[in-house]
Amino acid sequence: MSVDRLPADFYMQDVLTVAPALLGKTLVRVLPSGEISRHVISETEAYRGGEDLACHASKGKTPRTSVMFEPGGRLYMYLIYGMYWMLNVVTASEDVPQAVLVRGLRDVSGPGRLTRKLELDGSFNRENLVSSPRIYLAGKAPIPEYTTHPRIGIDYAGETWKNKPWRFVMKS
Repeated sequence: MSVDRLPADFYMQDVLTVAPALLGKTLVRVLPSGEISRHVISETEAYRGGEDLACHASKGKTPRTSVMFEPGGRLYMYLIYGMYWMLNVVTASEDVPQAVLVRGLRDVSGPGRLTRKLELDGSFNRENLVSSPRIYLAGKAPIPEYTTHPRIGIDYAGETWKNKPWRFVMKS
């Protein structure tokens, strides 16, 4: 276990605090072969509970979204287009459904590409980032400079939610 693994209390904050704080952190993946790959998180998006119409939890607790209602520090994995797994980090306290979509790494652009590169799938749903032997987040560096932008691919949520500047992109 890494000494710089992010602690449980890091994830127990509001998603709008955690999403930019994940920038510059290292996603560490221990592959089935035993190889350890490390990647710097460069882009995230925040999804903020029941009031956020772009958030899966806005329709309430379902079997799919129930992990978002658990305490922060778990992964929420879901499949889109029947082929791409999305990696989300659950934040906040129990019954406050929030999550950060990891959209990009310094060496991989796009949430579907990054899960393929890191061999992540539905078996990682509910994985605990504080104790998992196969995936965790690490780093103690301060939050790097970043820009904010509207989130991507959520036209269904309406103009207000679509245009929230809740996508965070690390400056190079």
